[in-house]
Amino acid sequence: MRPEQLEMLKNLQALEFAALEFGLYLDTHPADQRALNEFSRLAQEAEQCLRTYEAYYGPLSMEASTDNQGCWQWLEHPWPWEIEY
Repeated sequence: MRPEQLEMLKNLQALEFAALEFGLYLDTHPADQRALNEFSRLAQEAEQCLRTYEAYYGPLSMEASTDNQGCWQWLEHPWPWEIEY
């Protein structure tokens, strides 16, 4: 995996982790507007990062392989346990 690809993947993972943490916090603090705004921002940023990553490097999930450009791309990339961090 190229360094720029790994950096983008780690950034995506960090964004998704932060959004998940805010989501869990909001389960117990549903009226916290600041947390809700931050969750929304993180979720949108993660979605954009995911789209960019998949446009450059291919799908991260089988569901993303629906625009398969004439072939099933899911198998063309390393499996999660094959990625060198």
